[in-house]
Amino acid sequence: MIKKIIFPTLLILALVCSNKLQAQTSDKIAYINSVELLESVPGKIEATKAIEELNKKYKDELAIMQNEYNTKYTNFLANQNNLAESIKLRRMQELYELEQNINRFIKVAQEDVESQQKQLIEPLKEKMQEAIRQIGMEQGYTCIYDASNPAIAFITPDAIDANSLVRSKLLQGRR
Repeated sequence: MIKKIIFPTLLILALVCSNKLQAQTSDKIAYINSVELLESVPGKIEATKAIEELNKKYKDELAIMQNEYNTKYTNFLANQNNLAESIKLRRMQELYELEQNINRFIKVAQEDVESQQKQLIEPLKEKMQEAIRQIGMEQGYTCIYDASNPAIAFITPDAIDANSLVRSKLLQGRR
C-alpha cells in the first residue's frame, strides 16, 4: 500500500522537477547596445544635425557678445586713468551689465539646447524601446540586457546579440 502511494508521488515529483529544469534551460537571453542602436533610428541624423545647428548659432552669438565685452574692457583699461570718476563708474557698470547679459545668454542657450535634445531625441528613444520590446516578444526572449549599461559585468558568449533584429525592426518602421 505504501509502495502504491510513494511510487506515484515520486513519479509526479520527478515530472514537476523535470519541467522546471526544462523551463529554466529554455530561457532565452539576449543583449543589445542602446547607444549603437540609437544611431540606427530613422530621424536620428536629422535630429542631431538640428541640435548641432542650434548649438552653432548660440556659439556664434556668444562669440559676438564676448568680443564686444573684450573690446570695451580693453578700452576701459587703456583709458581708465584719464576718465572722470563718474564716467569710470558708468563704464564699469556697463561692463558688469554686459557680463551679466553674457551669463544669462549662456544659461538660456544651454536650456534651449537641452530642451531641443529632449524634444527631438526622446521620441527616437521611445521608438527604439518599442522595437526592443517587440523583438523580445517576437523572439521569445526572457530578458534583453543593454550592453551599454556599465552595470552589466559579463555577457556569456552564448547570449544572443539582438542588435541586428532591433535595427531591422527600426528600419521597417521607416518604410
